[in-house]
Amino acid sequence: MTVLAVRGLSVSVGDTELVKDVSLEIGAGERVGLIGESGSGKSLTASAVMGLLPEELDVSGSVELDGRQLLGMPERELSRLRGRAMSMVFQEPMTALNPSMQVGKQVAEVMRLHRTNQDPRAAAVDLLDRVRLPDPRRAAKAYPHQLSGGQRQRVMLAMALANNPSLLICDEPTTALDVTVQAQILDLILANTQGSALLFITHDLAVVATVCERVLVMYDGQIVESGLVLDVFTAPQHRYTQQLLASSDLESTDENGRLKTVSHD
Repeated sequence: MTVLAVRGLSVSVGDTELVKDVSLEIGAGERVGLIGESGSGKSLTASAVMGLLPEELDVSGSVELDGRQLLGMPERELSRLRGRAMSMVFQEPMTALNPSMQVGKQVAEVMRLHRTNQDPRAAAVDLLDRVRLPDPRRAAKAYPHQLSGGQRQRVMLAMALANNPSLLICDEPTTALDVTVQAQILDLILANTQGSALLFITHDLAVVATVCERVLVMYDGQIVESGLVLDVFTAPQHRYTQQLLASSDLESTDENGRLKTVSHD
């Protein structure tokens, strides 16, 4: 079952096209990576899907979520879908979290907006426990600046998962984290999105190899290559994909045909 269907999506400012004729589909329970260098249009594409682009940008094409057209939908209706049917985890939680509000209240607010049959404060603590935040009752009373980067990212993940969205977009959610914390966050994402459509945006090919089944390669605002992760990473067809792989730690497979990390030293 298709959850997200994007067709001919373009984003422009004036005569300059920033995203050009992007099309993609993600089904329920499917994990798709979107890779490319900074400025290639990955985050713009995600923001267009979520309806979060500034008004001065022109957006055209089609974005359907569970068969509903999002482009042109009134903001009031879109806001009802955000946090319930679709959620997004951002790269830097300090820019997304309210610095003057306790994190437990922020998680509870997401649930209060979309649920009426559950105590949001108790549910917020349960969610913080679900993302393995140490001492979730105490953590719920903390402010964002009192938590580490990894803990803040867990809070963001809890907020994104609060209403079991059918679409979860992760925009570079582990870039600022050390390797150990990164692995923990990735495990949490995989464990908590079994039935959701997942669009995972990153420039880290090793993360895509760990998390995703399919991959889309973006260059200069366009999708230039797509396919199964193993196929694209072992036999890239586009020159840009080849260059990405040449500069990464993914260049070969082991005896079982799985991607492995190799050293450039």
